[in-house]
Amino acid sequence: MSAGPDVDRVVTGYLDHLTVERGLAANTIASYRRDLRRYCEYLAAAGVRGVREVAESDVAGFLAALRRGDDDHPPLSATSAARAVVAVRGLHRFALLDGLVPDDVAHEVRPPTPARRLPKAVPVESVVALIEAAGSLEGPRGLRDRALLEVLYGTGARISEAVGLAVDDLDRGQSTVRLAGKGGKERVVPVGSYALRAVEEYLVRARPALAANGRAGVRGGALFLNVRGGPLSRQSAWSILRTAAERAGLDGEISPHTLRHCFATHLLDGGADVRVVQELLGHASVTTTQVYTLVTVERLREVYATSHPRALT
Repeated sequence: MSAGPDVDRVVTGYLDHLTVERGLAANTIASYRRDLRRYCEYLAAAGVRGVREVAESDVAGFLAALRRGDDDHPPLSATSAARAVVAVRGLHRFALLDGLVPDDVAHEVRPPTPARRLPKAVPVESVVALIEAAGSLEGPRGLRDRALLEVLYGTGARISEAVGLAVDDLDRGQSTVRLAGKGGKERVVPVGSYALRAVEEYLVRARPALAANGRAGVRGGALFLNVRGGPLSRQSAWSILRTAAERAGLDGEISPHTLRHCFATHLLDGGADVRVVQELLGHASVTTTQVYTLVTVERLREVYATSHPRALT
């Protein structure tokens, strides 16, 4: 059987295809070129020159080499190795569709799955400091900002869900709030006493003054208002959170999802069932919620390592 065209020539044709016919960005093409050059070097070192000589074991071996590293290359992370394998898989699919090879030898070689990033959560005392910092502003804004952060931490709401709340979504008698989640799915979640108190104070002492600056009625419309009397935007809510974090000395630790992550992590730390937390967060699958259990396992491991007399050698 013919060895077919050299792999180098096929790579050149593939990159031309990506540039001209697919119109990929210059940075993407440069990234593919680097990964495929390394692939060609790996095959050449193994004595493989023609594209028809490449076997599935060669592709799998290249992936293993990426993860292992060598004298000239440091080991690649799962994310970087996956990017390189995607380039190689695209090359072999191109060769198949162009009639250069009878089979796609890379089809069964799957890119490595990147490690799941653990959600960022901060200790309870840091959350308290964050909320206190938000409420330290004088006037209606301080009352609003404190109420907003109390709601975020007390319900696990996404920022977009919190700023989308209407006054009527809060049932103070039942101590619940109705949240509109992704895909228009609604859920009713309990609201703690701290959040209820903060919202009550905001509604009585701050929201009327903010509403007077615009067209929003005091009894209807958005729960959280901006200084012009309109609904608070997601960007403004994020700015409130970031400013409070700077005041509390937590700059760099806070993201738009931080309070939601803290809500879930602190519930699980307190013994809540993961399926209950799933319902509260509005996750369609418990698998999404289970990433938070990894956080609590890490915390347990830290406590064990520092507390048990025979945990460390």
